[in-house]
Amino acid sequence: MDAKFSPSLMCMDLTRFREQIEAMNSRAAFYHVDIMDGSYVKNITLSPFFISNLKKITDVPIDVHLMVNHPEDIIPLCLDAGADIISFHPETASNKIFRLLNQIKQAGRRCGVVLNPATPVESIREYAHLLDKVTVMSVDPGFAGQRFIPETLNKIRQLIQLRNSSGYHYLTEIDGSCNAATFREIAASGVEVFIVGTSGLFSLADDVAEAWQRMESLFLTETAA
Repeated sequence: MDAKFSPSLMCMDLTRFREQIEAMNSRAAFYHVDIMDGSYVKNITLSPFFISNLKKITDVPIDVHLMVNHPEDIIPLCLDAGADIISFHPETASNKIFRLLNQIKQAGRRCGVVLNPATPVESIREYAHLLDKVTVMSVDPGFAGQRFIPETLNKIRQLIQLRNSSGYHYLTEIDGSCNAATFREIAASGVEVFIVGTSGLFSLADDVAEAWQRMESLFLTETAA
């Protein structure tokens, strides 16, 4: 299976933190950690403290998605906590994008940006060569369980075309409502990384190892053609 899966840990059962992480350690390509400030989006989720505890029980790369108005304040905390990849929304850092991306890279970590459903691919052209990952939101950011926005898949195709034509190296990733109902059309876009949350993974079985097997089976069934 070429697809990479990144479980969204804001959707996991935090009362079973160690159990679920240890079950996914041999399966996940990345762990997706959402940090929200209650301002950029009206929700508050995980934190650098969560990252530092996660780091104690996994070698899976920790991929942090900053949904915050001042990423420059949070990036140093995430670096200190052990984040492996840090991505932010360009709208929150328009006058300091190069500085923040280079700060992350100079710390020896990977960097990325997250594009909202209405943010065009063209907006990243000036710094795309620095990026290790580009995440496309297929729902409006902030809350799990929203309806999938199919128009965002054309953005994935544009990102792949830009990467191939320019020799860039970033991974493409999709975030939002990745599940059995959408796996087929998402996979057809060519995206490399699927972020899976409640509907795509954690609700499929009480035991997360069993849920993962069901997710992979559903993915293979839905994308077989």
